Amino acid sequence: MVSRGSSTRIVCQSCNLAIWQCRNLEADNLSGTRYLSAGAWHGASRVTRPGSPWIFAPIEWKPMADLNLRVSTRTVQQGTVDKIRLAIFSGLFKPGTRLVESQLCAQLGVSRPSLREALRSLEAERLIEIVPNKGPSVPALSWAQAMAIYEVRELLEVEAAGQCAARITESELRALEDSLTAFEAAASSKDGMAQVTTAAEFYAIILANCGNPVLEEVHRGLLARVSFFRGRSMSLEGRAWNSFLEMREIFEAIAARDAKAARKAAKKHVLKAKAAAKVAMDSNI
Repeated sequence: MVSRGSSTRIVCQSCNLAIWQCRNLEADNLSGTRYLSAGAWHGASRVTRPGSPWIFAPIEWKPMADLNLRVSTRTVQQGTVDKIRLAIFSGLFKPGTRLVESQLCAQLGVSRPSLREALRSLEAERLIEIVPNKGPSVPALSWAQAMAIYEVRELLEVEAAGQCAARITESELRALEDSLTAFEAAASSKDGMAQVTTAAEFYAIILANCGNPVLEEVHRGLLARVSFFRGRSMSLEGRAWNSFLEMREIFEAIAARDAKAARKAAKKHVLKAKAAAKVAMDSNI
């Protein structure tokens, strides 16, 4: 597919631009070398969209032996963020819990600098708070704070569901149905973490198809806190299954292209979730 010692450019079949000009691509810096999945070359970039139509032409060869394969520090930091986030969502780290850095480093098997970067990311998501001379902890959110989040969630998700009903494609509708099926399995198995992640995926598809990128962006900024309260509410007996029934109503309205019914079902779901979260917080679950 690629020969050595040539300098012919690589062209994107979609836009007929040289590979380094095409917006379908994103550079990945590994020791200053940009690369393609098939190998590493000078002046090339990495395909980031699955199924991108590329014509591979000869270009100057850079041997794979010269490629720096060391795992990026950012990868370690992101993995650390994900693990701590899941621990908070699952209730392992409860509100009010102080997070001791030395213990976390030992539990996660990461260095203190990597941990501190991860903690700063989680602080930006409002999942932890870092108090000078006291260190990080999981904040004990008040019901007033929870109410504010649910009010914004209602505004965003109700409108997104209505817009989605009018815009979603058949292929995306199938993806939405698949995510609902995944949530049903999680609700049946009583897997709390899977319930949170599959519910988030269901709404991510609705938001991605509402036609309003600003609405989607604002909701993404609330996602961590929405998922936190979602985990609390679904910890109540029977709540996960009731959530599935409510989400199925949303799906059926969207599939019927009924924007009014989709908004109504989405509002019902958020209000039920808010009521369940209140019970969970009052019960200190």
